[in-house]
Amino acid sequence: MEQFFQQLLNGLAVGGIYALIALGYTMVYGVMKLINFAHGDIFTIGAYLGLTLLVSCNIAAVLPPTAAVLVIFLMVALLAALVGYLLERVAYRPLRNAGRLSAVVSALGASIFLQNGVMLIYGARFYVYPDFLRPDFTVHLLGLAVPGVRLLIIFASVVLMVALSAFIQRTRTGAAIRAVAVDPGAAQLMGINVDRIISLVFLIGPGLGGAAGLMVGIYYGQIDFTMGWSYGLKALTAAILGGIGNIPGAMLGGLMLGIIEALAAGYVSMAWKDAIAFLVLIFILIIRPTGILGERTAEKL
Repeated sequence: MEQFFQQLLNGLAVGGIYALIALGYTMVYGVMKLINFAHGDIFTIGAYLGLTLLVSCNIAAVLPPTAAVLVIFLMVALLAALVGYLLERVAYRPLRNAGRLSAVVSALGASIFLQNGVMLIYGARFYVYPDFLRPDFTVHLLGLAVPGVRLLIIFASVVLMVALSAFIQRTRTGAAIRAVAVDPGAAQLMGINVDRIISLVFLIGPGLGGAAGLMVGIYYGQIDFTMGWSYGLKALTAAILGGIGNIPGAMLGGLMLGIIEALAAGYVSMAWKDAIAFLVLIFILIIRPTGILGERTAEKL
């Protein structure tokens, strides 16, 4: 039983990170019906920006560790959001009326450009996050000694997901995002600035992805320029698992994927955890092709 709860907490921490990345995929798809293949690379940029702010800007030497993490967290989210905004203006907006295939090719090209840009700037080797950023306390929960960093990752992920859900469901801007997702033409006739809403989506999604990149750096302590591919693929899987275009579905899919991987690693083998996770995805999609909560449609909005 102890092993089960230990793996469950591991899965919630990793699943929270998957969910944050998956939210970027599902928001862009919900509004533009486009898979933003460059989103995983913005996640990578967030991880490297966090390391740069720590080492080159030496923020941790000026502020206490907790305050430094909070400041870096906000700065990484803002900078990653800016990268996402520029990506939309350069790679997607000029092709908005050119058909989906052109936008997909542009997304793939942007992904290759960003990944190789990170490699050229930072090099192809692994980088290690400073150890002092990791909380060294443990919390005794259900008879287990749980590392504090794991609980903080879970807490931060849940707070961000709840905040985004409340923003989408309870604000006028969130209502505008939902309206554009249903029918951009009708939303524009009602006075909604569609271009501004799409830009906002490309600010929010990459901002969450960049924050997730920082979390991975703190949690695992090691990053590399190819990490966006694997995490992006799993986050996209999580979005499809929950129901692409469905924000609660992306959250649920990310948490489920993390838990499935953790249980597979604990009870079967680390070598098989990805295969088992994707087998579960295939099984669920055979039973329910639109995902667990279904794709977001006009009736559900």
